[in-house]
Amino acid sequence: MAAERAYLDWNASAPLRPEARAAMIAAMDLVGNPSSIHAEGRAAKALLERARGQVAAAFGAEGVDVIFTSGATEAAALALAGRGLMGAPVEHDAVRAWIEESLSVGRDGRVAVAEPARSVLQAANSETGILQDLPEGLALVDATQAFGKVPFAFNWSGAEMAIISAHKIGGPKGVGALVVKRGTEIAARIRGGGQEMGRRAGTENLVGIAGFGAAAAAAMRDLDAGLWEDVREKRDFLEERLASGANMIIFVGKEGRRLPNTSCFAVPGWKNETQVMQMDLAGFAISAGSACSSGKTRQSPVLLAMGYGEEVARGAVRVSIGPGTTMDEIERFADAWLAACEKHRARAA
Repeated sequence: MAAERAYLDWNASAPLRPEARAAMIAAMDLVGNPSSIHAEGRAAKALLERARGQVAAAFGAEGVDVIFTSGATEAAALALAGRGLMGAPVEHDAVRAWIEESLSVGRDGRVAVAEPARSVLQAANSETGILQDLPEGLALVDATQAFGKVPFAFNWSGAEMAIISAHKIGGPKGVGALVVKRGTEIAARIRGGGQEMGRRAGTENLVGIAGFGAAAAAAMRDLDAGLWEDVREKRDFLEERLASGANMIIFVGKEGRRLPNTSCFAVPGWKNETQVMQMDLAGFAISAGSACSSGKTRQSPVLLAMGYGEEVARGAVRVSIGPGTTMDEIERFADAWLAACEKHRARAA
């Protein structure tokens, strides 16, 4: 009997939390439009604002504006279009589309920021898990990967704006938020009604937003309970196991501060798309970087910016796990990957 598949791609999308599922099902029973003033509309509006409060509380963003969007990509566009801000090549493609890539990146993946008020910086990199030190006064912080995995509070970050996404913390896909200090000028890109404080027109995705709020509250409970420290131990065990059987393996960012769930590693000369396909056939879901770039034959711009050579940039894969990942899944993956690595060596010899 074939073993069950193991999902080891939590940075791409975390499994839907039962709390989020329950909140979404309940929201489906509300008939009113949140913009209507009758009783049904007021009930929908109350649910919307409850979810907004849940997200704000979990993100440490009390007293600021939480603008719901279709995801972090739309939130980035809403925040960055026309601002001419600076960033680095290690940023997510959704951010890189709107910035001048003029900030330098060290071999350790850390970004040098000279002018925070004119700069964008990720809190954590989706491919490597590397955490950044956020300077005071950043124009925007991309907290999409850090939110829910490590302690983070927008009000303590000193940033003017931040972007987050529901499905990275076990909420539904297709909903995110732009978080801004109250009074920050944001020009609406979707115009029409006055929803979301006039910053994002269109009837709100009440079902998705309800799931987002419930997931945010549950994510903070997990973080406070220390579940991600258990995840870190499993990630570290995986890396020790892989290193013991593959002496050519390179772990990216291992010597610095990383997300507790992320391992980015490479064997020079073994293409990442080959590894992803082999592991998929063996029953394991991993990735070759950001899910938004899957299917593209490319070297990782993140690793190139860090100064790694083409063979490493073309051969790096990412394993990202979560509280639901079992030690059995970790061990089975390590065995399967090491067996495939041995076959690669034999072919290359």
